[in-house]
Amino acid sequence: MFSFSAQYSDGENSYKLIAALFLRLLALIYFIAFFTLTFQITGLAGEDGILPLSPWLNYLLNDLGGTAFLHFPMLFWFDQSNTFLQSAAWAGCVFSALLFLNIWPRINLILLFIFYLSLVTAGQTFMNFQWDGLLLEAGFLAIFLRPDSKIMIFLFRWLLFRLRFMSGISKFAMGDPSWLGMTALIFYFETQPLPHVGAWFFHNLPEILLLTATVLVLIVEIIVPFMMFLPRKYRLIAAWVTLGLQLLILFSSNHNWFNFLSIALCLFLFDDKAVRRIITGGLERWLTMSWSKRLVNRPTVLSAYTCYMLAIVLVTGGLLSIHRLATNQSLGKFADGSIDLLQQWHIVNAYHVFPTMTTRQIELKIEGSIDGIDWKEYEFVYRPNELSTRPAIVLPHHPRLDWMMWFVPFHPRFLPWFDSFLIALLDNSADVTAMLKHNPFKDQAPNFIRVNSWHYEFTTPEERELTGNWWKRTYLGPFDPLPGKFRLNKL
Repeated sequence: MFSFSAQYSDGENSYKLIAALFLRLLALIYFIAFFTLTFQITGLAGEDGILPLSPWLNYLLNDLGGTAFLHFPMLFWFDQSNTFLQSAAWAGCVFSALLFLNIWPRINLILLFIFYLSLVTAGQTFMNFQWDGLLLEAGFLAIFLRPDSKIMIFLFRWLLFRLRFMSGISKFAMGDPSWLGMTALIFYFETQPLPHVGAWFFHNLPEILLLTATVLVLIVEIIVPFMMFLPRKYRLIAAWVTLGLQLLILFSSNHNWFNFLSIALCLFLFDDKAVRRIITGGLERWLTMSWSKRLVNRPTVLSAYTCYMLAIVLVTGGLLSIHRLATNQSLGKFADGSIDLLQQWHIVNAYHVFPTMTTRQIELKIEGSIDGIDWKEYEFVYRPNELSTRPAIVLPHHPRLDWMMWFVPFHPRFLPWFDSFLIALLDNSADVTAMLKHNPFKDQAPNFIRVNSWHYEFTTPEERELTGNWWKRTYLGPFDPLPGKFRLNKL
């Protein structure tokens, strides 16, 4: 088990306070991630959800047979009911609270990983986000965390390095013209999935600042990560630069708890001596008093061997993932299969944050009708809608349906779940409509559904002063999905 002594050396190689602080932050982030699923998971993957779990599992069993669990690990192979889905999310909240209080920390870390992995797998496309993978990878590492182990401290730095470096090189590997032309931030603040009010101010900065900021982002993501492995002085510079970028993202974007987790990982670039300059004696005692006798036991040959084997797997898997991302080439059947398996268990993930930049914010407006004449709109909770409504600050919440709606106009692979969503609206599924701001058909299901597309743009400061609006929009016409799909009007 973990065990913490209340006494610490004041050296630059001590990470006991760092570990205590990180595990508390990890517990809080786990709690947020689980809690936001308690009122979403049944609408996403429940019995009457958008992508019901049970028929999908039957398909996997028929297709993969006995190896299905290996490729799609989750507890829900045994029970796909709404009750079990919600119970798993609530159980995660309990495990998170216990971890925060340092009650059976290693056991709770194992349970948190298992339960969140299960929910991520069950959520299918709605849980296929990089921050879900990052939380699982960080949570998996935390199971083995020993602040007296240089290997484990290195592996946390390795995780942060891959997150930042892969996000940087992916912007060139994908060949996106806005990143190659250094114009990405001219579009980003307006066209991101869920802009908040800060994005409006950033978007209206002078263009020269946005162009300069684009270059600086690439430097921070591609060059600065290598400083994480240099001597302490340079490592601390890398930490503060990375923290600065994360704070700027928080001020301009609704990326749920992603940036908070990135900030927590930055702790491993510091050491106890550096952190004590910020954390006062009283706060330090509060952080560590409940960790007494729970974090560091005497190292054993078995624990050292485990750390070495873990390092071999994670470093090798990470290097291969970087190579595959940078070159977009196969590494051979065995290597590709091994990496895919590690990624399916979210032990090693590929990270590529906004490798391509959309240049327009396309909003889909869904309307229903009983007679085909009188149409009423379904309103989402957080998506841009009324022009005068201030873009909401949503973080650290992650409204997954609202997020996924952003992807639909841009790629045909998102059309199947969207089609299922429209069918759920026609069926008036209570679990699905509960995720909306307004269901205009509470008493009677609609007979018709139509989808219109609009181009939303931020107003300029002059336009906002004149109209009071944050947005302006242009009607693009009915949403005729990408080739191979049809616009759903009636079933």
